[in-house]
Amino acid sequence: MKKSTTGLLIGSALVVGLSGCASSASQPSGQSSASSDRSWYQHPAVCGLAGGLIGGSIGYATSSSSDEESGAATGAAAGAAIGGLLCADRTPEPVAPQCPSYGEVPAGVAVDAQGCPLDSDGDGVPDYRDQCPGTPAGVEVNANGCPLDSDNDGVPDYRDQCPNTPAGVEVNALGCPDSVVLQDVNFEFDSAQLTSNAQNVLNGVAERLVSNPDVRVSIEGHTDSRGSDEYNKNLSQERAQSVATYLASRGVASNRMRAVGYGEERPIASNETEEGRFQNRRVELDEWN
Repeated sequence: MKKSTTGLLIGSALVVGLSGCASSASQPSGQSSASSDRSWYQHPAVCGLAGGLIGGSIGYATSSSSDEESGAATGAAAGAAIGGLLCADRTPEPVAPQCPSYGEVPAGVAVDAQGCPLDSDGDGVPDYRDQCPGTPAGVEVNANGCPLDSDNDGVPDYRDQCPNTPAGVEVNALGCPDSVVLQDVNFEFDSAQLTSNAQNVLNGVAERLVSNPDVRVSIEGHTDSRGSDEYNKNLSQERAQSVATYLASRGVASNRMRAVGYGEERPIASNETEEGRFQNRRVELDEWN
């Protein structure tokens, strides 16, 4: 058999084999085809060796008698380069998710400029999972995007004036079973002037009332039995009004509040002891229907 025929037959056989390797290398394996998972014959070095044999065979077969060696060398170099390129790993590098905290985002979900699902109320729960999409800014929410309700009374914490109501107790719109005594809301002696500590307490009350705009409240002042009935009645009215005025200064609409002074009419403890009188000097908050 002639030299050229032999070379071409060998080259052709190797071309077919190399083509198979290259096409196998280009097929995905599962979800990804990392180079470590490829068969040995798909490695660029193996393909380069095969390409070199092919190129050398073709170069040898097509060269004249005087330049067989140079033709084979040139063909081998070119074939090795081509073989290596054919079997090069073209698997794209995995792209890290831009919003890993959201997990897998369903198709069709609206996203922002960074590719993250929209979160219109900024509570950390994307709109497509948010069951309470209008949560006010800064309110702590659960996994469903709804405001926390620690005592499960149906009134979320940020509106609840009685956040520790026992389980199963029916509450009003303030989150309280009944009127609630505003603890530590005290006044200067024989005066309607709020103490600085009382103002700090009322700041929290006002914040929850502002967040609960559909509820009206009754602010009720009470005294102990010392002094005349008329004097105590007037003092309790002034103190209730002082609380209402302060709450209005913190953003609670005045038309949502009424101030009522009951004086000594409704004691909750004995007026015979200092401790009892202290308990009777109080301001209560109740729902105003």
